[in-house]
Amino acid sequence: MSLFSRGRGDLPRISALPKRRSRVISVLDVGSEKVTCLIARLRPRLPSEMLPGRTHAIEVVGVGHQRSHGIKSGVVVDLDAAEQAIRHCVEAAERMAGLTIESLIVSVTAGRLKSLRGHAEIDTDGEITRLDIAKVLGEAARVTLDDNRVALHSVGCDYSIDGEGGVEQVLGMSGSRLGASMHILAAEETPLRNLEAVINRAHLMVEAFVATPYASALSTLVEDEAAMGSACIDMGGGATTIAIFQNGRFVYADQVAMGGHHITMDLARGLSIRPADAERLKVMHGCTLNELMEDGETVQVAPLGEDGNEAPITVARSLVAKIILPRVEETLELVRDRLAASGLGHVIGKRVVLTGGASQLAGLGETARSILQRNVRLGRPVGVSGLNPSHKGPAFATAVGLLIYPQVAHREYVAETSIGAFAVDENTRTGRIGSWLRRSL
Repeated sequence: MSLFSRGRGDLPRISALPKRRSRVISVLDVGSEKVTCLIARLRPRLPSEMLPGRTHAIEVVGVGHQRSHGIKSGVVVDLDAAEQAIRHCVEAAERMAGLTIESLIVSVTAGRLKSLRGHAEIDTDGEITRLDIAKVLGEAARVTLDDNRVALHSVGCDYSIDGEGGVEQVLGMSGSRLGASMHILAAEETPLRNLEAVINRAHLMVEAFVATPYASALSTLVEDEAAMGSACIDMGGGATTIAIFQNGRFVYADQVAMGGHHITMDLARGLSIRPADAERLKVMHGCTLNELMEDGETVQVAPLGEDGNEAPITVARSLVAKIILPRVEETLELVRDRLAASGLGHVIGKRVVLTGGASQLAGLGETARSILQRNVRLGRPVGVSGLNPSHKGPAFATAVGLLIYPQVAHREYVAETSIGAFAVDENTRTGRIGSWLRRSL
């Protein structure tokens, strides 16, 4: 269903995964440097093998990736170019999987993501029911959004009973007053409309939009990190995004409008070379380690010119590092400031996971530890099978996280006007039948 055929601000929402059936899921990670499509088969795990947020085993059966065109910092800037890139990417994944897909779960980086916090309390009749939970979450979700903004994710992050917070499972407990806090991640609607328009032009539908930082954190944070509190920093091509988890829940997100592409362009301008050659130079020889600043090693690269016949120029690796380092430091300093401004520095403590394609730059981990003053590890996507080694790196963290998202989507509050949203009282006969049917799926 196209966003244009729904009411304003009503985003597509994925339905809950059937607990006892397999399902094929297809996802699309739309980045500034590359577009990635994964097709996977999700099979229910045995009850003894289930982990929080991991009810299904994921086997990737189709992979497609294409250089991104018509996309800048996650924003569609050329409909035709973006459509062709998405078409070629999806077709490659379909050929590998041997099947045709109709809908996709799509990543979102654009829209100036902004985290908001809602809180509400309601009176109860003693024992807390599902209807009480739905009501308090609905009240907590009533956060005023700026014009042209929509709630991309609404995740309940804390419950309280009679003023006592930190309660994880409130259903069936007793109390006279139930409280809930909710994390609402808002995004501008226009970039979402344009992104969905491109996907519709490729004869595909959007099954759900998922924020890039959320997806990357789902695939790279291990259970203990998400429970104790950690930050996931995804350094993409056009932007660097931040996600914070606490008690296993997504509680904050932000982004910085700098990424790997900015480093590439610094090299291209500083050395007067083509962006494609600058990208290759960054990947093959780029580094942020101070130890390499004074070395005498050199590399050759083609100069910027029209006929391509100019003799290669010789560049010292120390010069490459000196061009790269200031941009990396600036990006990480902005991330550090955003973490401090979030008010959740005490939540993440010293735990930071660095992922995304730009995070693979040599020496970046050490530079991040120095600037962020936290323990930093490189995060790779985990919990999937069927990927070859070249697809298991940080550059594919978001795409793998999109495959994991359907297993946790049921945690989100969905307004009654949105597709698939409803609340029933299980104390009634109709409610009990409906609950039994859902559990039997």
